[in-house]
Amino acid sequence: MLSLSNQEVDYIASQLLKGMVCFYQIDRKKVHQMPDDEDYFNYDLTEDEEDILDEIEENPDNFAEFTKMEPAQEHQMMQDFIDRKVKERNLAEDLVDALSKPKAATGFKFLIDGSKYKDEWVTYRKSKYHDWVKEQVDSFNYAED
Repeated sequence: MLSLSNQEVDYIASQLLKGMVCFYQIDRKKVHQMPDDEDYFNYDLTEDEEDILDEIEENPDNFAEFTKMEPAQEHQMMQDFIDRKVKERNLAEDLVDALSKPKAATGFKFLIDGSKYKDEWVTYRKSKYHDWVKEQVDSFNYAED
């Protein structure tokens, strides 16, 4: 049964938000992170990262993998933020419009960063990523049963 402390959940959520993928080594209770290869496909792994991947391959049951949200989940999180937090109709309309275009996350971030909601968005997103990490723990534990 995998169980993470609040500090570990916070650390993993922070790493996922930075575009990393995390592996929790169960026997050592240690988090390893490395760039998500979808985002950094030409990134050269360090020797330590290669060693960790070898260990994961040799003993996959000793590691829980944590990944970032899928684009559809990220999109829904942004839409929920608009619906629940943004009170100015013009900004809300601009944000919804940004979500309907290519590079939706970039457009959303540009508009939010220039608004009074920037700090609230950072807090909201981090909170949702905490929940996402906990969901992945539950999935891991369910798969183990």
